[in-house]
Amino acid sequence: MLDEVLAPARLENPHNSLVPDQATTTRSTCPYCGVGCGVLASANSADVIGDPAHPANFGRLCSKGSALGETLGLEGRLLHPMRRQADGAFARVSWGAALDQAADGFRRIIDEHGPDAVAVYLSGQLLTEDYYVANKLMKGFIGSANVDTNSRLCMASTVAGHKRAFGADVVPGCYEDLDEADLIVLAGSNAAWCHPVLFQRIMRNKEERGAKLVVIDTRRTPTAESADLFLQIAPGADQALFCGLLVYLAKLGAFDDDYVRRHTTGLECALKAARNIASSIEATAASTGLREVDIASFFELFAQTPRTVTAFSQGVNQSAQGTDKVNAIINCHLATGRVGKPGASPFSLTGQPNAMGGREVGGLANSLAAHMGFDADSIDRVRRFWNAPRMATRQGLKAVQMFDAIARGDIKALWVVGTNPAASLPNANAARAALSKLKLFIVSDNVASNDTINSGAHLLLPAQAWGEKSGTVTNSERRLSRQRAFLPSPGETRADWAIFADVARRLGFAGFDYGAVAEVFREHAALSAFENNGTRAFDIGGLARFSDAQYDALEPTQWPVCDGDGKGCARFFADGGFISQGGRAQFVAPAKPTLATTLTRDFPLRLNTGRIRDQWHTMTRTGESPRLARHLPEPFVEINPSDAERFGLEDGGFARVATPYGSCVLRAVVTERQPAGHAFAPIHWTDETAADARIGALVAPCVDPFSGQPESKATPAIVTPLRFARKGFLLSRSSITLPEGVWWARVAVVNGYGYRVAGNLTDDEWTEIIHAAAASEDVIHLIDETKDQFSGATFVEDRAALIWALSPVAQSWDLALELFARDRLDQSERLSLLSGRSGRQRTDDGPLVCSCFSVGQKQIEAAIQQGCRSALDVGKATRAGSNCGSCQPEIQRLIKISLAAESAMGLAREDKTNMKEGASDETVGF
Repeated sequence: MLDEVLAPARLENPHNSLVPDQATTTRSTCPYCGVGCGVLASANSADVIGDPAHPANFGRLCSKGSALGETLGLEGRLLHPMRRQADGAFARVSWGAALDQAADGFRRIIDEHGPDAVAVYLSGQLLTEDYYVANKLMKGFIGSANVDTNSRLCMASTVAGHKRAFGADVVPGCYEDLDEADLIVLAGSNAAWCHPVLFQRIMRNKEERGAKLVVIDTRRTPTAESADLFLQIAPGADQALFCGLLVYLAKLGAFDDDYVRRHTTGLECALKAARNIASSIEATAASTGLREVDIASFFELFAQTPRTVTAFSQGVNQSAQGTDKVNAIINCHLATGRVGKPGASPFSLTGQPNAMGGREVGGLANSLAAHMGFDADSIDRVRRFWNAPRMATRQGLKAVQMFDAIARGDIKALWVVGTNPAASLPNANAARAALSKLKLFIVSDNVASNDTINSGAHLLLPAQAWGEKSGTVTNSERRLSRQRAFLPSPGETRADWAIFADVARRLGFAGFDYGAVAEVFREHAALSAFENNGTRAFDIGGLARFSDAQYDALEPTQWPVCDGDGKGCARFFADGGFISQGGRAQFVAPAKPTLATTLTRDFPLRLNTGRIRDQWHTMTRTGESPRLARHLPEPFVEINPSDAERFGLEDGGFARVATPYGSCVLRAVVTERQPAGHAFAPIHWTDETAADARIGALVAPCVDPFSGQPESKATPAIVTPLRFARKGFLLSRSSITLPEGVWWARVAVVNGYGYRVAGNLTDDEWTEIIHAAAASEDVIHLIDETKDQFSGATFVEDRAALIWALSPVAQSWDLALELFARDRLDQSERLSLLSGRSGRQRTDDGPLVCSCFSVGQKQIEAAIQQGCRSALDVGKATRAGSNCGSCQPEIQRLIKISLAAESAMGLAREDKTNMKEGASDETVGF
């Protein structure tokens, strides 16, 4: 059935071009979220399409994956090793000199201050082989466990929850469960935007099998638009809701007593704690802010639906009680025996493409390789396998702790690889300040500039990017997939694992003489099976003897793989067999829900942070795509209308958002989707892409005591209005440096650079900016003093080189973008840049809704007016929503608005008719 549903998508390309010949394409894996979609890519084509043979996506791609071909350029790339000079500028050096500096600096600091004075901070964007060599070097040979990853910021609470409940970090289910479940609960997951390919599987299940969807979130996300039941929960109250559910199931007698008796322990203690938190539906309502009727509906659905999947993501994890939230969810599944069974399991939706792979090799500071911990037996086992001279014997510092130690001066050397902590860590201003104190600060990356590099890096090492590197990643369902190179490595870029190995050899360590990435993988696979004998769930020993050719041809495979046939296992724990001692799962008693921070008069709102549909992390890759930039081009804050009125904000205006840790200036979006008393801001913009929008600088550095994961969803905040005399845009063929006092956001546009701007500058000051950016004396411009409008363009031959428009009320730049992309403009088109009206017939499509096919809101509204009454109908009429489906909730919302308007007009006509009839009757009566 799934193949039949997806067959059309396999043949369709969002760029309207022919699907590349598979004989000339390379099978690889998308570098974005943890879904782990397979892709087909080629060095000879700008198109990247879904791989129809990959079981994670069956040819589907989201808007970000569909736009990968737009992000493969070399502009802004770090192509050669660079060293910071005394004047602060970087100068090119040889690889030999760079590696010598890295090794000598580490050795000197270790000799003087000990191994814990150095640290490595990694990324879920790395390949498993990169992670493995870094972990081996630090924990086995340098002797420090100060190795952590930005995955700490997104899924560490799940890791801790899995270990407490199952004895190991194991996701029990698989994606097929989303097809087979009769009830799907999404907790703290905006899957429609953040995991859209999986969300479309859920929606197909809902439409074809009648599965019910419950969404639990603090804000009405696009995902919530498709829910049968939406529970808009208070921040931090997730464990109260699931504790209430556990109590309800106990009262109803809905436990699987046989499963609990044979395969678990600790139920009574967990149930007692749950009763102290939420002893009834009424108590649950008081703790969660939900209506009793909605809670009762959810509890009844869960109790009566054996095939239930509870999928959870950042809204659960990113909390100072994230681990307890995870365990409260797992408790309910253990009590009902719904673990690892078809269509029934707790399921963690991972944020990054290889967060799971990093967990497998010990990329987290509190674990060794191959899912082993810091117990004496594991330390000894890994020591013997690696022949390691100086094994770490205790956990290292987790991400926030690590940067605190840097600030104190305890860590004196740091190597950052493939991530941007100066933007992404909580209290990011403090993290940036800490970086300036390092005696040795190394960055391996594929970009030449970002907030972290610009925070005082001493040495830059050029790494291969997606499309150039080769290795493995593991997705959310424990499925290993290959990332394969299909592009040549530009400049002097190298694989991260090879860079780590070179430094290790310069430090005098044996065991790092890898000739190819396949050798690293085989060692990693062999370690997973070493003295395992079924005692550890993670085991890919069946792949340890793969030849280079077999590794190159490795098909997507779920672990464990314990024999040589390369076949994995879909589900865990349906019949027990947990990893903890005695083979039993552990019910965990969660603490009472409480947020780590409190509101005050100065900071009366809760700031929630998260992602948007068409951008990824700090936009290093997605920020290069003009198509993706069209959806939400500016950093913004969402706020409820009542709070907007309270604080004097205007929809589309500007707001300063401040917390005790920092502040940002963002566009204000006033919307009912955001609950009163709360604000939401996306995480993607940095100092590279906006004037003042580093959301990480606002987030409180409070962490979960078990996982070390920060609470990124509930920082106390205040919003105040900010007004600018003029707002508008600049379009330029070359980049522009804008002065302080100008608010700006850089936006990817075709063949140039786009800037959304605002400021209180005078005409002369704006003119100075324009003259500095102008590449030609061929200028047309308009200064309308009555409207305070300032617009114009410069030309090189018949092509616009610079276009600008500034006025008190921001205007659409759609026409300017269209003309800017052309190679030739006639005289009427030149003049239209001043008037904002094109002489040619032109359709204003409105705000972009569908990135895959560039369909605007007005096109969709027109289709609705012509009778389309479902997202499927709109897709047939306009193609919108027919590829990745991530815009379908927005289409559904537009349909609801239209139907509501039609209903209101109908009622108005009926009232008017009744009034006329009444008036006629009265006349007759006289």
